[in-house]
Amino acid sequence: MSRSKSGSGPGRGLVLLGSSPVAQPGTVWLVGAGPGDPDLLTVKALRILKTADVVVHDGLVSANILDLAPEAARRISVAKRKSRHAYPQGEINRMLVAFALEGLTVVRLKGGDPFIFGRGGEDLEACRSAGITCEIVPGITAALAASASAGAPLTHRGLAQSVTFVTGHAARGEEPQLDWDSLARSNQTVVIYMGLSMAEGIANRLLAAGRDSATPALIVVNASRVDEQRVLTSLGGLAEAAAALTGPALLILGEAMALADLGTNASSPSVSTLIAGAL
Repeated sequence: MSRSKSGSGPGRGLVLLGSSPVAQPGTVWLVGAGPGDPDLLTVKALRILKTADVVVHDGLVSANILDLAPEAARRISVAKRKSRHAYPQGEINRMLVAFALEGLTVVRLKGGDPFIFGRGGEDLEACRSAGITCEIVPGITAALAASASAGAPLTHRGLAQSVTFVTGHAARGEEPQLDWDSLARSNQTVVIYMGLSMAEGIANRLLAAGRDSATPALIVVNASRVDEQRVLTSLGGLAEAAAALTGPALLILGEAMALADLGTNASSPSVSTLIAGAL
């Protein structure tokens, strides 16, 4: 098998050829790397990462976390971006299995948590089908980090009795088919992953379903990282605010977002005004 220690990974097609199965296959670990801040990596994730022979990682995994892997471990980036995939999911699946069949310890290092919009279920199914042991190490998902850093609770007695995580993109990048009527109910928090480019359509759907246009909306870019950016707006102003931003972002809608601390960000509406409208 062609091998590489660089972030660019092995050549396309060569990854799956030339494997030499051994008597005792290795283990694939699906490890949540958290939202980016190395301090938010779990103790177990760090322990497993330090045993890796191969690290197959997302593009959003920070360099500081990758540096915690053994120096000899091969690092293969399978970065996914909207409309630009380095490797199709099926090829990633075959890659994990092929390395494990060589008897290697494989860490599939995913941003956030493997099972929250991380395609961890697909990795797990592929390993199970091939008879490869697959273990999961949960990670802090971006919504929890964004909520904590902004001081805006996802649930709050009197403001948000429930929280729902949804994705802003369907399988082929279209607007997702969601229960908009349910998401439009007041006194709940809706967290939208990968929704920045779909913000206008999402806002229109929620407004049409009856959610108040004054509902506070928090956009967090690069949650937990040194360049984290927070913008507090309203559902009615979500599309305009999102259009001015780039990068991996979360859209968090709900009355409790009026409590967000923006730090030095002064471009958003008055927090006191939004709180008055939410309470």
